[in-house]
Order: sequence, then C-alpha cells, then structure tokens
Amino acid sequence: MTTTEHETYTKLIGLLDERGARYRIHEHAEEGATEAVSALRGNAVEQAAKCIVVMVKLGKKTKRYVLAVVPGDRRVDLGAVKALLGGSYAGFATPEVAERLARSVSGTILPFSFDEELALVVDPALLEQPEIFFNAARLDRSLALVTADYVAIAEPRVEAIAG
Repeated sequence: MTTTEHETYTKLIGLLDERGARYRIHEHAEEGATEAVSALRGNAVEQAAKCIVVMVKLGKKTKRYVLAVVPGDRRVDLGAVKALLGGSYAGFATPEVAERLARSVSGTILPFSFDEELALVVDPALLEQPEIFFNAARLDRSLALVTADYVAIAEPRVEAIAG
C-alpha cells in the first residue's frame, strides 16, 4: 500500500468518526472488481458504490472532472454526465489522472471527493439502499456505510447518471 492510499484511508476513517457515521469495516482478500469484491463482502452488487472518474470537455482548453458514483450493477452513462455539465465530450479519465484526483488506485476509489477539482455526482438509485459498500482506498479493506450518513457527510450532487 502506498503512502497516499494510507493517508486517504486514514482521512476517510477520521472524517467518518468525527461526524459520527455508522459504518463497518470488512477485511478481505485484495480485490478491486465490483462483482468479485461484493461476493467477498457478502453484499448485493447493487449496494456497491462503483466510482469512476470522468473527464468532461467544456471547451477547447477547459476540462472538468467528475467522480461518478453508480450502483455496482450499472454503468456510468457518459452522455448523461456530459449533458449535466454542458460539455462537448465525456470520457473516462486516464488512470494516472483518476488516481491523482481520487488519491487512491483504481479499484479502491472512494465515493468521496477530497479534491476541489473532482466534482462528486451520485446516481439516486444507489441512495435507495440502506447501506452502501465500497473499497476504502485499499484493495484489502472495504466499508459498509449507512446511506443517510454517507449523504450527510459527502454532500453529493444527486443526478441520474447510471445507464
């Protein structure tokens, strides 16, 4: 585990504890794929927060980045993300950019943004679950977090972005 991932994990746990969030930690074999890690944790795939960093071009020299969070059994609708920001193009950010903005490696990206360059947008279908599950900036550790606490702490923009 890199220092950055360790810092991101520690920052998340500190934030959740400070805000009195209700969560459980799941330790498991290293896994970043949504379906496989959901099986290890014992949660339904639709309860998993799939987190994808999307790059949206707003003009020739202007880009914005969105942390798109959708249920684990759905895909990010790039057209919806593009329309949401009024962009001309939307695509997946490069792994290097995604990992820098998310402060963790692919497969462990949190449904929280700790970078002002990364706008957090969550599909409402995920928020219908009583708890959400996600890798916690580590391949070997996940959290189950009460959804109401997630919304209160992360304060995401809620928009239909799942396809």
